[in-house]
Amino acid sequence: MRKSLRAAALGAACVVAGAALYGSGVATAGQSTANSTHEPYNIGLLTKDIDTYYGTTLDSNGVYQASATSPYAKDLARIDASAKKYIDQAARKHHRGAKPAVVFDIDDTLLLSLDYEKKNNYGYSSATWAAYVAQANRPEVFGSPELVRYAASKGVTVFYNSGLSEAQRTSAVDNLKKVGADVNLDADHMFLKNTANPPSYLSGCVTAGTWTCTTVQYKSGTRKHIESLGYDIIANFGDQYSDLDGGYADKTYKIPNPTYFVS
Repeated sequence: MRKSLRAAALGAACVVAGAALYGSGVATAGQSTANSTHEPYNIGLLTKDIDTYYGTTLDSNGVYQASATSPYAKDLARIDASAKKYIDQAARKHHRGAKPAVVFDIDDTLLLSLDYEKKNNYGYSSATWAAYVAQANRPEVFGSPELVRYAASKGVTVFYNSGLSEAQRTSAVDNLKKVGADVNLDADHMFLKNTANPPSYLSGCVTAGTWTCTTVQYKSGTRKHIESLGYDIIANFGDQYSDLDGGYADKTYKIPNPTYFVS
C-alpha cells in the first residue's frame, strides 16, 4: 500500500538522514516512532528538506525537476558506481549454469515522479497517478538508463519488476524508451501487475479479479519465477524496501526516495 508523505513523514525524514546507507541493506526508512512521546518531524520543514535534497526547481515547462548537482544526484552516482563495479565482477565470476540477471523496479528507480509528488502535495490518488503515468513523460532517475545499458553490455539479462498495472504497459515502455532504458522492454522481461489474468506462480495470494498479494509477495514471487527460468539474480534495484525484501537476489540496492513509502 502506498502511503503519502503525511502518513509516513518521519520515515521519509529518515531517508534523507540515512542517505549514506543506501545500497547497504540497512532499513532506515521503515523505522517508526508511533510509541514515542516526542513530537513528530514537522511536515513543512520536511518538505523543505526534501526540496533541498532533490535540489528541486521548476523548469520553463512548469515541471518540477531534480538538480544534477543535488545531494540526491550525488547519492545516486555513488550507488551507480558501486553497482557497476559489482555487476562487472559478478558477471565475470559467475558460475556456468544459471545465467546472470538484474532486476529493476520502475517508479522512482528508473523514472522520477517528483513532479507528481510536488503538484499533489505528496498525496496520492489512483486517478491522478494513472493520468500522470499515461503521459509517459517522466524524466530519468539520474544514471539509471546508463546502468540498465551497462548491465546488458556485460552480458547480464535485464528484467523489470514493477507495481504498475498491465494496463499501463504501453506508457511504461514508451517512457523508458524516451529516457534511454531501451533494453528488454518486452512482456517476457517486464513484469507488471495483472489482476485480470494473474500468473500461476502467484497463486498463493491472487486469483482472477482478487489480488491479495502484498508488495513483498508480488515482487519476491516474481523474482523466484525469474530464477526458475534458469537465471541467477545477481542484483535487485528498488526505491522501496518492499521492492527488495523476500530474497531471490544475491545483492540489493536501495534507491533514494523520501517522498512516499510502499509497505
